[in-house]
Amino acid sequence: MGLTAQDGPSIQQRLSEKFKLTTTTDDRADIVTAGDVVEVEKPGLLMYGVASPLPAMNVYRGGRIGQGKAAFGTDFQIGMMTQRDGIAGNFPRKTMTPGEKCWVTAVLVESDGVLFQLYTTSFDNLRYYASLRIANPDKKKTPSADETMARIGEVLTVVGRSEPAGPAAPAAAPTAAPAPMAEIAPPPPPTDVPTVALGQTKTQVIAALGQPVKKAVIGAKEILYYKDMKVTLINGKVSNVE
Repeated sequence: MGLTAQDGPSIQQRLSEKFKLTTTTDDRADIVTAGDVVEVEKPGLLMYGVASPLPAMNVYRGGRIGQGKAAFGTDFQIGMMTQRDGIAGNFPRKTMTPGEKCWVTAVLVESDGVLFQLYTTSFDNLRYYASLRIANPDKKKTPSADETMARIGEVLTVVGRSEPAGPAAPAAAPTAAPAPMAEIAPPPPPTDVPTVALGQTKTQVIAALGQPVKKAVIGAKEILYYKDMKVTLINGKVSNVE
């Protein structure tokens, strides 16, 4: 049994309040806006270099972080998406140790737990990223929001907020009083449009685009409808984007 409609938004809202997200450049090479810094509390978190087309997949269950069966599917997709028969093992990888820090770039409440997208600072001039699913302990029992937040706290702890410093304001003239500042118009909405690649899973599509406006299931085909996009999945993999 997954999260109910009532519990889902409650947990998602608490996660949004708990973790200020970090945004990165499209190629994941650098940070655009820094959010909360989190500390990894458990060993075993595997991360791939940001040049990898997909992040490493990790699952936290039973007090331990492991890669599980989902990791094999991720590595297979990386091989399919990489030119010249590339494999996941060709990309740099790093295993985080307790006490090391990173940022959160996305949080998504799913039916079987909560999915985090994590992103590191530079290690030897390389950055890394990973997915970490905090799995529900019992598939037949819906956890409360408090239980879910407590389980997340076993793995990730917010230790500070990293705000990029802006330029220093010029000193005021010593004689003349400063004129009232004109009202500054709000910045325009971001123009970057999330992209979806063929072969991605439904989880990756929702992590990039958010929950669809509606969806339809026809046998092995599932169609996710967004405001300006329609994503078709066959057997759980993206087969067409319109």
